[in-house]
Order: sequence, then C-alpha cells, then structure tokens
Amino acid sequence: MRENILWLLVDAHRARRRSSIALAQQRARLADMVTHARSASPFYRELYQGLPERVQSVEQLPITDKKMLMGRFDDWITDREVTLEKIRAFVADPDRVGERFLGRYTVAATSGTTGRPGFFLTDDRTMAVVSAMALRTLTAWLGFGDFVRLLRGGGRVAFSVAPGHTATGVPAARVQRSAKGRKRILPMLVHMPVVELVPRLNAFHPAILAAYASTAKFLANERKAGRLDIRPVLVVSYAEELSVDDYDEIAEVFGAKVGNTYAATECPFLSYSCEHKWLHVNADWAILEPVDADYRPVPPGGHSHTVLLTNFANRLQPILRYDLGDSVIQRRDPCPCGNPLPAIRVEGRSAEVLSFSGANGERVSIPPLAFEIDHIPGVALSQIEQTAPTRLRVRFVPEAGADPVAVWEMAHTALKRLLAKHELDHVVLERAEEAPEQTVGGKFRQVIPLRSGERAD
Repeated sequence: MRENILWLLVDAHRARRRSSIALAQQRARLADMVTHARSASPFYRELYQGLPERVQSVEQLPITDKKMLMGRFDDWITDREVTLEKIRAFVADPDRVGERFLGRYTVAATSGTTGRPGFFLTDDRTMAVVSAMALRTLTAWLGFGDFVRLLRGGGRVAFSVAPGHTATGVPAARVQRSAKGRKRILPMLVHMPVVELVPRLNAFHPAILAAYASTAKFLANERKAGRLDIRPVLVVSYAEELSVDDYDEIAEVFGAKVGNTYAATECPFLSYSCEHKWLHVNADWAILEPVDADYRPVPPGGHSHTVLLTNFANRLQPILRYDLGDSVIQRRDPCPCGNPLPAIRVEGRSAEVLSFSGANGERVSIPPLAFEIDHIPGVALSQIEQTAPTRLRVRFVPEAGADPVAVWEMAHTALKRLLAKHELDHVVLERAEEAPEQTVGGKFRQVIPLRSGERAD
C-alpha cells in the first residue's frame, strides 16, 4: 500500500499549505475511486452505466443515501466475501468480542438517525488515513508546549462511550473490558451517574478529555461547581454541535485548548476546528457539498438543506455523493486562521442536556446520548421526547418481525434502570403510538429536550 502513514503525513502537510494541491489530489482521487467502484462493486457498476469513462467532476455522479446502499449491501461492498448476514451474525455473537471481522475489518454501526441503521467496515488503509488526519488535527490544535504538557501528564485519555455502540461500532461493555489494565485509557459511559463519573475522572487526571459535546458541557458545569478537579491539556468535542459560546466557556472552565470535530461513521476524519471556531473539511480526502432540498448547490454563506459526502479513503464501501442529512453553512471568504481547506459550521446537530426535577426538587442533568435505545434487540428506530420536567415520551419503530410489546418492555426496563441510577425513579415513561418525528433536514433526533421555557429549574 502506497498510503503508509509517513507518506500520508507528508501528503497531508502539502495539502494543508496550498488549496491548489488539495484540489489536485481531490480530482485524482475522485477519478480513481469511481474507476474502482465500477470495477469492484456490482451496485456502482449498475448505477454508473452511461457515465463517461473518466469522471472529471463529482457533480456528474448520481446521489446515494444510506437506505439505498444498505438495501443493496452485498452488491455495494467490494469484498465479495463480506455479506450483511455474516456481519449481523458477527456483531450479535458475544464470543467474538475483541475480534476483527474476517480477521481484517472493524465493524461500525450507525445510530439510524436517517431512518435506517447501517453497518460500515474499516480496513487498514482507511485507518492509516484516519491516523494521518488525526495527527494533522492535533498539530493544528496544539503547540510544542502543549505536547510537552501531554507527555508530562502521562498522555492519559478519557473518552465518551455511548450505551449501545461506540464510534467504532463496539458494544460499550467491550470497550470497558478492553481498557482494563491500560492505565492511560478511561472509557466514560454516558449513562454513568455523576456521583460515579466525577470521582473516576478526579482519580484518573486525563491529559485529554474527549467527549460528546453534551458530556463536555455537563462536565464543565461540574468543574464550575467545584466537584470536578481535572486540568486537561485538550478537550475534544465530537458527535454533536458545539456553539461558539460553548467553545469559550469550556476553554475557560478547564483552562485548556478546545477542539471540535464534525464527522460521521461514514467518514470519521471529515473535519476539525480552528481557533476561529470554523470546521475545516479535509478536502484532500473528502468532498462535502452543501445542497438545497432539490440537491442543487448552495453558495457559500447560505444554509444548506443537507450535505453530500464523498469519501476517498474507503475503497471497501465506496461513499460517493452520499446524503448525510446535516445542514451546514460554508464560509464565504478565506478563514483568518490561514487554513486553505473549506470552512463550515454545522447547524443540524444538537448537544442539549436533559434536565429533570429530582425527588427533592434539585436539578438532575443527563447527557442525551445516555438515552439511546437503538442497541436494544428489536428496535429499528427510536426517539425520546421530554414533555415535562418528570415525563418522557418514547417513540420507536420495531424491526420487522419483532414483537412491539416485548420490545417496549425491554426499552422500558433499560430506561427505568438508567433513571434509577440517577435517583429519578419518579420520572414517568410513556409509550407513544406515533412514529419518531423527522426534522426538516431529514434526520430523526433521538432525544428532544424540553423547550427552554419549560425546563426544570
């Protein structure tokens, strides 16, 4: 493989310095990926019939989405040994914990916010690109003195883990087991009560705190209250929107550098923030097209209805003009940070923390990702709306063939267990008859907090 980590680092450095180099790399990689997809994927061979032999622009390609690709999974993937049936059996088998699928792939599961869960595989080539982009990101965020502080702090990393699957599609319990004995890694389950999480962090003293945006804001509040006593060099936020004010508050509270990333399971290296709070797309390895509801280009400065993603690293499951479902604004002028890569801000994600009235009238806050139930057997899609300070309405769509009553009982048990951990046994759970509500951008918010005027005091 030509794209070893050293070659990728040199290549990424060149693209970071000049936009013309990134554009040239983009064109070459687009042509190569289209050629590869046509030859190795029956799905793309069929989809691209009638296109020119050499594609010069991404706009020449038809649009794809998760429903389309997952519906043709076995024809889409370029490794003919991989099938959806095999992947489902692999993920469902607890005895396969710690293994790579077929000995060479990591399996990732999406949350299903576009209405259909998906499985995405990562090979060594993609991981090499991810590693190179991660190093590019760290060097953009940290100076020499910061790296010295990281080394002095032992390089310890604490990171958020969702209840069902992590960012790499691994069950949270598996992450905990794999981290045992590794003194520099601390997984933070997002459903863990604050009375457990804060002491663990205080004892661990992470040099890097990597968390969902809602968790980072939650921990900043604990730091302000004097209960959390950690001084990380870097706080990294991911998976949810982080506002400009959030950046400044978290940086001030922790006395740390704050970085934000916007990515997806379909492209984990998509972008990273600069000191001016803009997210720069790694355009040498990905294309992100802001478009309107009719998939027409939205000019810089305009609010997109969605974005189309093209990923040049993943040759196993080619992602080409893929409807990601998020709304963004692209910067009109060059970013003052000097980074020539495209700069965007994301509008379609939320980092709201759910707040409840405790049994004694106190305010109890829980990060929204703690309430994800899509990992429960039989749940195809779910949405939880807080309708009152002590009431939650649960909407879900069962998988085909699943018993809705049995699925609800399992979901109800899991949610009541979560609430009990936070001494919120009095919170009422309602099963909704209606399906999850879809946003204007086409996604399903898994958690909908109370409106600001109705929140718990």
